[in-house]
Amino acid sequence: MSAGWGLRTRLVHGGQRRSPLGETCEALWLTSGFTYAQAEDAEGRFADRLPGFMYSRVGNPTVRTFEERMMLLEGAEEAAATATGMAAVNAALMCQLRAGARVVAARCLFGSCHYILTEILPRFGVEVVLVDGRDLDAWRRALSRRTDAVFLETPGNPTLELVDIAGVAELAHAAGARVIVDNVFATPILQRPLPLGADIVVYSATKHIDGQGRCLGGVVLCDAAFKRDLLQPYLKHTGPALSPFNAWTLTKGLETLDLRVREHVRSAEAIARFLEQHPRVEGVLYPGLDSHPQRALAKRQMSAGGGLVAFRVGGGRERAFAVVNRLKLIAISNNLGDAKSLATHPASTTHSRIPESERQELGITEDLIRLSVGLEDVEDLMADLNQALRG
Repeated sequence: MSAGWGLRTRLVHGGQRRSPLGETCEALWLTSGFTYAQAEDAEGRFADRLPGFMYSRVGNPTVRTFEERMMLLEGAEEAAATATGMAAVNAALMCQLRAGARVVAARCLFGSCHYILTEILPRFGVEVVLVDGRDLDAWRRALSRRTDAVFLETPGNPTLELVDIAGVAELAHAAGARVIVDNVFATPILQRPLPLGADIVVYSATKHIDGQGRCLGGVVLCDAAFKRDLLQPYLKHTGPALSPFNAWTLTKGLETLDLRVREHVRSAEAIARFLEQHPRVEGVLYPGLDSHPQRALAKRQMSAGGGLVAFRVGGGRERAFAVVNRLKLIAISNNLGDAKSLATHPASTTHSRIPESERQELGITEDLIRLSVGLEDVEDLMADLNQALRG
């Protein structure tokens, strides 16, 4: 029945399993383990001959509801929930790589993703090549030899640069690589990587999926074979399990995801246009603006520009700190996708461990501010930005 449901119906009803009590709200199965009627049942479940749950590190009914709802939303054969978004990124890579493997990635990455790719993977003998994700010729050169995995964020954190998913996927598949897309900024509401050629999609569910700053979580979307043969054994034995309570919270967050994301976009578009005309702003990066250097690509693979805006205020770190410190309504936080608007200075927070020379090359300048637009009245947000900028 769910195959014919519309998006919002899937977000409200997908994966629901009611207990004999017939509750309307999804049940919270807050348990570490499960019992068996007889020893043969335990044997059957451990041998994957009988359906059911064994241990919440391996699977849990509440977590499975969240996974199934994400599968319906993303159009994926399978999903695996994790404790955090970074656990999802790490698992999607590590479960399939070994010494001698080769990874090609876009260089515009969240700081922790950059760390996994440039620090952790090379320790285990994995070759990692970073390219300018905007340049399809750079991808073509890097993928001219056998590669095992491709990793990219689009829009990228924090400069909102885009990667041509379909173009990169074609090159990656010819090189024998699986394509992993971190789709957290666009959300599954605004961008669908799997139909564009991606093999695996990862999310920090902490962001828009929860959307209210309550809990951590992550999820990997993939085909059934990848989960069965590679991902599930890795998760089972390394243990980055999502707690049932967080899974329940994230499932409830999905019910309003479409409504919230569209409001984030509506306000972000207005704020981006406001900032673009502001005399105290030196530059605005937002995929929904005609001034964005990759606007044509944004129109092809995104249905809207998203809820994140990056802008430059000039005057280096001192000026950026002064603007952020004068904000009264918008809070200072490195989180994003929240109902509350949040601002951060990437060069000193999320990307501070990336070498300065590399930050400059990526456009993560000392005067760059990243704004996650919340659900407040947009007029109030613009007034707060205006007073902070005018100082």
